[in-house]
Amino acid sequence: MIEPVEDTIVSRLSGVRRIAIVPALNEAETVASVVSEIRSFDPDFEVVVVDDGSTDDTAERALEAGAKVLRLPLNLGIGAAMQAGYLYALERGFDIAVQVDGDGQHDPRELGRILEPMLDGRADMVIGTRFAGARTYRAPIARSMGIRLFAAIVSLRVRQRMTDTTSGFRAVNRRGIHVFAGQYPHDYPEVETVVTAVRGGLRIAEVPVEMRLRSAGRSSITNVGSVYYVLKVLLALFIGLLPQGKVVKR
Repeated sequence: MIEPVEDTIVSRLSGVRRIAIVPALNEAETVASVVSEIRSFDPDFEVVVVDDGSTDDTAERALEAGAKVLRLPLNLGIGAAMQAGYLYALERGFDIAVQVDGDGQHDPRELGRILEPMLDGRADMVIGTRFAGARTYRAPIARSMGIRLFAAIVSLRVRQRMTDTTSGFRAVNRRGIHVFAGQYPHDYPEVETVVTAVRGGLRIAEVPVEMRLRSAGRSSITNVGSVYYVLKVLLALFIGLLPQGKVVKR
């Protein structure tokens, strides 16, 4: 009998300290199920929900589901929430950190696919891509064009083909935890973190995953916000393309 992939991966995690960082803003309707699904995949994951200034019962629902909760004093954005999670992971000596968003779109059953390249020693950071493999995910045309544009620019910058730089479903090893605890873009950070990772010497891999539609709440990127999002990320990528200067000590 062939052992399921997720069971094989979990068995290989024996002795590895792992944490799931769940950034959440007003996700009271979904956060408990996200925590439960992560623990169902692997009960030894420490699940930390970073409550990014929610005004609903997100923190309480997460605690009831068995997660630890870091509460930010106000809404600082997903970048600040993730950096808080990475700082927590670094200070407590975790070996692996995964990001699973609190809105339920990321399926924790896919974590085996994301963790495998790291456990094989092939990558320091693994991103779950919606645009490889079966490609069942269908984004709106405008968003799809933006995603493809970002992927093309980042691919040139990091000198490897990337297909889904906007995906927040990802994992890093101890080297990645150290890099992102020290530097993490705070405003729509997913695309920029790929460049940050390369600058930090991390090896990156993508794996195909299935993602679900949001079942509750609403996206933080509105129609007006999407214009700002595209312009801001393009500016950040342009700056990232500039050569790095050397610091002159006096």
